[in-house]
Amino acid sequence: DKEVARILNKDFVTIKVDREERPDIDAVYMSVCQAMTGSGGWPLTIFMTPEQKPFFAATYIPKTARYGSMGLMELLEEVARQWREDREKLIESGEKISDYIRKQAGGQGDAAELSIDLLHKAADMYLKSFDRIYGGFGSAPKFPAAHNLLFLLRYHLLENDSRALAMAEKTLEQMFRGGILDHIGGGFSRYSTDNRWLVPHFEKMLYDNALLIMAYLEAFKITGRELYKGVAQRTIAYVLRELSGEDGGFFCGQDADSDGIEGKYYVFTTDELREVFGQEDAQAFCDWFGISEEGNFEGKSIPNLLENRDYENDNPQMRDICGKLYKYRLERTNLHLDDKVLTSWNGLIIKALARAYAVLNDINYLNSAENGAKFISENLTDRNGRLRVRWREHDAANDGQLDDYAFYALALIELYKTTFNVEYLEKAVHFAQVMLESFYDEEKGGFYLNSAESEQLIFRPKEVYDGAMPSGNSAAGMLLIELAALTGDTKLREYADRQLSFLAAEAEGYPTGYSFALLTMTKALYPSAELVCVSAQTEVPCALKSLLDELPFVNISVLFKTKQNEQQLSACASFTGQYPIPEKGVLYYLCRNGTCEAPTEDINAVREKLKQWINSTCVPEN
Repeated sequence: DKEVARILNKDFVTIKVDREERPDIDAVYMSVCQAMTGSGGWPLTIFMTPEQKPFFAATYIPKTARYGSMGLMELLEEVARQWREDREKLIESGEKISDYIRKQAGGQGDAAELSIDLLHKAADMYLKSFDRIYGGFGSAPKFPAAHNLLFLLRYHLLENDSRALAMAEKTLEQMFRGGILDHIGGGFSRYSTDNRWLVPHFEKMLYDNALLIMAYLEAFKITGRELYKGVAQRTIAYVLRELSGEDGGFFCGQDADSDGIEGKYYVFTTDELREVFGQEDAQAFCDWFGISEEGNFEGKSIPNLLENRDYENDNPQMRDICGKLYKYRLERTNLHLDDKVLTSWNGLIIKALARAYAVLNDINYLNSAENGAKFISENLTDRNGRLRVRWREHDAANDGQLDDYAFYALALIELYKTTFNVEYLEKAVHFAQVMLESFYDEEKGGFYLNSAESEQLIFRPKEVYDGAMPSGNSAAGMLLIELAALTGDTKLREYADRQLSFLAAEAEGYPTGYSFALLTMTKALYPSAELVCVSAQTEVPCALKSLLDELPFVNISVLFKTKQNEQQLSACASFTGQYPIPEKGVLYYLCRNGTCEAPTEDINAVREKLKQWINSTCVPEN
């Protein structure tokens, strides 16, 4: 707007920040906005001194006065006047606000003893807010928050709690049936504006789909229900088709708008469908997907299965029509692609794809995961082994933040679990060490969002709450405890214990807001086992792969040692040097609570002992 631009350029230095590229700036000044106004949101508007000290905060400000509130033009003129006439007052105000925010941030750092009671409390809270009719928690708008479901699925496994499984299944089923899932092209939108999951905010994000892939895979692993497998496969197909770059990286997402109209890309009228398919196929499609003359969204219809009782049955006719409609939709209008490649979000999808290969045995998933890791290694890692936040059009920018290190290292661990390529474990250890050196608060515990070496703001934020995405602190806890189990590193285990105590203190008052942290805590609160496979052959034994296919995702760490990798593996996990490599065949060492049994060649004996152990894990260790 030229009028606004003229005032801005005359009296201000204007800075537009992409919150995905600089989450540290967003976190700092969102804290300011919440402290000054009692709430936050985007777009975020901050007035500050040249020393970064904020003295005014708001979210969206209209151009001109509205409902008795000052518009942006009037506000700019008033701030400029005060800066000329009473600058010291604004500077003093900025100083007071900055001091207050710093003190609030400095108050973090309590520790709490880990207790199974916190998990029980969270499960009870989920039950109270659960929507028994449509799934999900609370009222509209409803967010997928797949980490809530991952916690409930894991809690069910460890506690034999059928209520937790029922809540997760109902939510996964209803999201599949609703309009939040794109039934034509696959992939989930960010959230539903209604309680039925029918009308989404049509924006699709990489991180949501990555987390939902993991949730549907785990539900399939637990229940064997083909519906969950199919949703995971279709969501992966969407990501690989529409969010994948030629070089292996994954893009951020797709906008909600087409031609300036939200949802235009996704909705249809009955007349339009008859014109495209003819009367018979159009009627069959409308009957199956709830398309009506009056529509369910601004006179048009969002395809959904909410009223379809046969939703779980495969319908070859609908598959054929959806394929044709997908091609028609691409020609009718298009979506803007946000083609940034973010390290943290790529870490999530790489982890999801590696897990998908482990569960579904589709080599394309593993290839895509490994290509994604290669992309980050070549394009988002500098010569000093430090990560960058984002890549776009061959340009990498901004120092890596906590989320980048935590999520990417977790992806590398998942790739190690899937391939037993020790290079992935080596890299995970390296990035965990950088994370500890550059982000950890040795005095009060927890990890800062930005590193000690990066540009310093008015304070260093720590984010712990698991919102739309798991927090970097929760992911860091998961990384440390998984690496400690794989490497046997007692120092990593000490850091993991400290981090879990920090997370427990944060989660005490409202545990359902920290579901990924709770998921992390299950790895410390329940029994764990380690299996070391030592082989004379380079190839992973088929019997070991079959065993891992059978096991649920519980607290089992597996290492694979051969002549070819023993030096690399010993560098990461020094205790493995104690296990000699046989001249032929395979030896299995099963360890629990730090004690290993005598080695055996019999994989079936290992299988039986692990099954007995898994069946006993519903009795927690307090």
